[in-house]
Amino acid sequence: MLRKTFGQELQQLRDNTIELGQIVQKMILQSVTALKNRDIDASKEILEFDKDVNRRRFEIENQVLVLIATQQPMAYDLRLLASILEIAGELERMGDYAKGIAHINIQMGDLPPVKPLVDIPRMAEKSCDMLNRALQAFLQEDEQAAKSIPLEDDEVDALYLQVYRELMTFVIQDPTAIERANWLLWAAHNLERVADRVTNICERTIYVVCGVMKEINSSDDEFKALQ
Repeated sequence: MLRKTFGQELQQLRDNTIELGQIVQKMILQSVTALKNRDIDASKEILEFDKDVNRRRFEIENQVLVLIATQQPMAYDLRLLASILEIAGELERMGDYAKGIAHINIQMGDLPPVKPLVDIPRMAEKSCDMLNRALQAFLQEDEQAAKSIPLEDDEVDALYLQVYRELMTFVIQDPTAIERANWLLWAAHNLERVADRVTNICERTIYVVCGVMKEINSSDDEFKALQ
């Protein structure tokens, strides 16, 4: 394969990864909207989207492995391919979180949520905003953005803690609400995990640019204590 063709293949992989990320963002936002509106049909659509995400993830992995096997890339190119492989896996797992929220909505059926959804949609919007910017940082190889975005994870953690405390208050007041409270807590937990995986994507961007794999840690000690 000529070097020019190899470069085109790398760019196609970048584009496919960004496209996968956009689909996952849409899944996350729609899964929360469906939960808020108690739209069961919309949640069932999310389950179908997840199949497409899985297919795209495997296609990206296959492309990466073919290039590694046929081109024997070194240094930067190998770091890029390894990072694309990892990011595709992270995105697929985020899609699983959206699917999990869809399952929660379907499982709830006609039961009303134990409380109005306010902070959970905020968590979805924030985590998706972080994901979008993290993917752009990866595409543009923006090291500074990749370092700064994970710091915003504390905002998502704070919203999760707020949801947790409010739900515990409802359960204390009405123990019969424990199952409905647990459903919402799992939805919030899935969104918190999305933000965590955004950090992993940022770590990969830094690795591509600098050749150094370093973990980025959150400073939210209270949240860590809860976990």
